[in-house]
Amino acid sequence: MSLHAQHLPHSPQHRRSSLDDELAAERAHLSDSRAALARMRERAEALFATGDKVAGDAYTAEQLGRHLARRVAELADDPRTPLFFGRLDFGHADADHAGRRYHVGRRHVTDEQGEPLVLDWRAPVSRSFYRASARDPQGLAVRRRFGFDNGGLTSFEDEHLDRGEELGTASRILTAEIERPRVGPMRDIVATIQPEQDELVRADLADSICVQGAPGTGKTAVGLHRAAYLLYLHRERLRRSKVLVVGPNRAFLAYIAAVLPALGEVEVEQAVVEDLVDRVAVRAVDPPAVAVIKHDARMAEVLRRAIEAYVGEPTEPIVVSDGSFRWRIGLEPLHRLVHETRAEQLPYALGRERVRARVVGLLQRQAEARRAESPSEAWLRRMGRVQPVAAFLDTVWPALTPDGLVHALLADPDRLAAAADGLLTPAEQALLTGRDSAPGAGSGTKLGRTPKATRWSAADAVLIDEAAGLIERPGGYGHVVVDEAQDLSAMQCRVIARRSEHGSLTLLGDLAQATAPWAATDWRVTLRHLGKPDATVVPLTVGFRVPADVLAFANRLLPALAVDVPPAESLRRDGVLEVRTVTDLSGATVAEVGAALAHEGSVAVIAADDAVQRLRAALTAAGIETATADEPGSGPRVTVVPATAVKGLEYDHVIVVEPADIVAAEPRGLHRLYVVLTRAVSRLSVLHSAPLPAPLD
Repeated sequence: MSLHAQHLPHSPQHRRSSLDDELAAERAHLSDSRAALARMRERAEALFATGDKVAGDAYTAEQLGRHLARRVAELADDPRTPLFFGRLDFGHADADHAGRRYHVGRRHVTDEQGEPLVLDWRAPVSRSFYRASARDPQGLAVRRRFGFDNGGLTSFEDEHLDRGEELGTASRILTAEIERPRVGPMRDIVATIQPEQDELVRADLADSICVQGAPGTGKTAVGLHRAAYLLYLHRERLRRSKVLVVGPNRAFLAYIAAVLPALGEVEVEQAVVEDLVDRVAVRAVDPPAVAVIKHDARMAEVLRRAIEAYVGEPTEPIVVSDGSFRWRIGLEPLHRLVHETRAEQLPYALGRERVRARVVGLLQRQAEARRAESPSEAWLRRMGRVQPVAAFLDTVWPALTPDGLVHALLADPDRLAAAADGLLTPAEQALLTGRDSAPGAGSGTKLGRTPKATRWSAADAVLIDEAAGLIERPGGYGHVVVDEAQDLSAMQCRVIARRSEHGSLTLLGDLAQATAPWAATDWRVTLRHLGKPDATVVPLTVGFRVPADVLAFANRLLPALAVDVPPAESLRRDGVLEVRTVTDLSGATVAEVGAALAHEGSVAVIAADDAVQRLRAALTAAGIETATADEPGSGPRVTVVPATAVKGLEYDHVIVVEPADIVAAEPRGLHRLYVVLTRAVSRLSVLHSAPLPAPLD
């Protein structure tokens, strides 16, 4: 039992007795808090069961049901997770909380009289738990941290801030929580948030921020906890406009999926970019040179020009027969209404409907003047659909679909040349239309006679989403968290920008871990494509997870990565790094995994993608059960992960097999290796038979 308390009675026996009494009292408070949370959940469940009987109508019953179901889910209690992790004792000089004591935890828990037993970590008063120091106690006399094991309270540490006592990173409980083995999905960090992280977590909803976070600095946790904090502070507003978390791959989303529910937030949407652009099925793969062009920001202007080219000029008056009447609109007013609508720069489909409405409006004026009465709604709808009006619309503002626009552009070299004039070179245009005769060149897209018959690529899906943004008015989110953002292309950034135009962003990433062909080299460029050019860029360089020896080894790669980022520093001195030359990679991997299993925590074998199947087969043959990266916490402690899928993940013991193959597998292989080497949070073993990449040797 690790206990730390100051200024207790003099006798050691008396001191021990007092500490035991304190610990017993805290355990009793934990039991009372759990019982109170159970009562809160039972009340919510009872209301949920009877909600349809008290609602006045079906719509109200449905809305009430959703609210109560959400409330029941928010009050779920995991007995393995402590309800509170800290306590605040305010001094008598504090104006607002003089002499008060608060337990700080993951959610708000009250007794039957409504008095708080546990304060939510996001409540304003809880800020002192993270920000107070001996230099600035913020009214606190004592800050207490609790140690837990499998949900049971085991210990506590006190810092008498009013007497200048502060443990900081010397806190044994804080250190133990940070270094706790990584088994299963990512956990929340509410008990260990540091002051610089807390400042980012509590940033205002209106602020967009970009966190340049070195490995192990907690940038992912900062982004997720900021989402939880904003939902607490702006509950109703963000329930309407929603919060979205965008990750780099599904393995990453599976890894982080449990964090927000553990904090009581169950309605945050999670997606990869491919989910946001799923208007068409992706069934083709572009050659890299073609994909790079399609992801280039210039394509946004090419598409804008292409859609603008569909807007034409009126060529003849509109004449509409209406019973015994004939209504006529001359060329001059038709030209005027088309020009006025173009000047408004509306989404294309809305512009088409605006032209239709204005034509009907001109017809309505004539009818009112002749009939001395206002036409009916049915008459107005009919005038909007009559053949002369429909023909006029198809001439000056024809109907378009997003996939139809992109299909027409890629299928017609002349149309593409007109839209891309001065933007794309003839060679680039030839690549997009598949006319490049070089081996391996040409678009991967298999154009059919129609958009539906076309085999689209992933890059095409992004272009179609851009086209949709030009044609329709897209919906958006109140706040979007984007992790591993350094790998977003300009066009992928625009996908997210359309969904956060009226909201804010939390952008998370590390330029040193950028591996995509279009990867970012300057956050300002990325932020401009995201529509948030004035967002604050904040570096996080102090690592709490990756051990210093491991980080120092990985940092040898930084000079070769051609990015301007500060090297990470680690507070941890407990890690193990081993680099070994071997002759039999598969056999050495099996032996290394066997040795790793003697330690607590998760084990990952990371290798070049084409070696994964072979290594997994070798481990299976040796009787070692393995999992894949998208199966967090599903059973086996050993995961075999391709290097291209490991971004954002963490494991206690990482075994990297043949770094040279990882580097050789892709153009930005050194960046990929930097990612791979920084996944270890306790021990890193590097096995190689080929020479190590030069920066590491």
